[in-house]
Amino acid sequence: MDLFHNIYMGFSTALLPSNLLYCFLGVLVGTLVGVLPGLGSPTVLAILLPVTFYIPREAALIMTAGIYYGSQYGGSTTSILVNIPGEATSIVTCLDGHQMAKNGRAGPALGISAFGSFIGGTISVIGLMLMGPAVANIALRFGPPELFALTFLATVLIVLLAKGSKLKSFISALLGCFAGTIGLDYVSGVPRFNLGTVSLMKGMELVPVAIGLFGMAEVLIHLEQKWIEKNIVKMTMKGLLPTQKDWKESILPMGRGTVIGFFLGLLPGAGAIMASFSSYIVEKRLSRHPERFGTGAIAGVAGPETANNAAVGGAMVPLLSLGIPTNAVTSLLLGAMMIHGIHPGPFLIKDHPDIFWGVITSMYLGNIFLLILNLPLIGIWVKVLKVPQRILLPLIVLFCLIGAYSNGNDPYDVLMMVVFGAIGYLLRKTGLEVLPFIFAMIISPVMENGFRQALLSSRGNFTIFLTHSISAVFIGLGLILILFSLLREWRFKGKG
Repeated sequence: MDLFHNIYMGFSTALLPSNLLYCFLGVLVGTLVGVLPGLGSPTVLAILLPVTFYIPREAALIMTAGIYYGSQYGGSTTSILVNIPGEATSIVTCLDGHQMAKNGRAGPALGISAFGSFIGGTISVIGLMLMGPAVANIALRFGPPELFALTFLATVLIVLLAKGSKLKSFISALLGCFAGTIGLDYVSGVPRFNLGTVSLMKGMELVPVAIGLFGMAEVLIHLEQKWIEKNIVKMTMKGLLPTQKDWKESILPMGRGTVIGFFLGLLPGAGAIMASFSSYIVEKRLSRHPERFGTGAIAGVAGPETANNAAVGGAMVPLLSLGIPTNAVTSLLLGAMMIHGIHPGPFLIKDHPDIFWGVITSMYLGNIFLLILNLPLIGIWVKVLKVPQRILLPLIVLFCLIGAYSNGNDPYDVLMMVVFGAIGYLLRKTGLEVLPFIFAMIISPVMENGFRQALLSSRGNFTIFLTHSISAVFIGLGLILILFSLLREWRFKGKG
């Protein structure tokens, strides 16, 4: 009965006309973000964070969440029609989706992608609804030692599961931890690393940092690349609905993609990208005709597109229940909540049940909006794809400047945005990932406070982290993962 009462409360919040409007705007913007190659949902969320200051917090979170899962829908459009993934999560969709388009089956490819996204997104919300409160109830038992251990384990997972060099991911996370310590010490109130300036005493503001790392850095990266005219496959609205044979070949991949996506979405650093690739590999191995994959197999579109949307629901479980972001987008969603005075974690469902359940139920409505929107707007998205970079990039710079300044009407925030734009550019050029940096910057104050408060309560006795069973398990898992990764690297170098 409590569950039904909570669902009713959630829909009461989500169905308010203003919240419905912001949900619609969120998924519409998210789809547009997914359609435009190279823009990315982290970039747009970073730019739009200041906009959320001026709207109610429930509406702000509903809209930002809508941008997140809406972008997963839009990414498939460019993968299928242009062979350029709008989102990294749709890379694998290019393999069979574009081949279907070249074979004259762009309609069924787009149709099955939309339906698969809807199924994966909707079922994952049910999983979030069932798992979120359970995880939060367990987390209510957490004290400072458990909070430190949990954030330690999450950071280890982010570093080890990041793509590329583990050493570079570790360095990026260390830099993020340092950025998170700038400003006033929460325990003693003493300024740290502020270079004697009052502006840095408040610490690194998330909005200008995020806009710089994602927005400005993206522009700088794109300025290096020569704009190439996109060869867009021509299509009509006719034949968008998949045939009975298409459904027969897609229904099991959709089911498996939902399960794979949801559970990989729970893992820090894994998320929708790993989910889409894993789903494609599974479908190819289980197929009776694996040779068809890469030539236009509809299962190669249905599975990954379902998985990357299901991963969104999975990623929201640790974010809402534990306050732990698992990727760059959920890190920005965490920042959006904190900007509005909401602290995600076990107390969210207790202190703000209307927000917790309102966001969850809005995801049901958002997925319905997306299913209705995606197919009729295909023609418009095709026209959007033709916008040249010489127009798009200056607009992004303008929005970055406006977003940074409106954060606090402080020119210093614009300077910080430009500095972190250069830092983000250097991180990418040197192979250092942005995700460990932004994750560590947000989570390091929680980790530090948990560590210091635990030691204060135990009068400096480090065994407090081992005498508490939950913290001992989390720290043990983190150390085992580090040891396993080091042994694996050692064995790999030994064979080399």
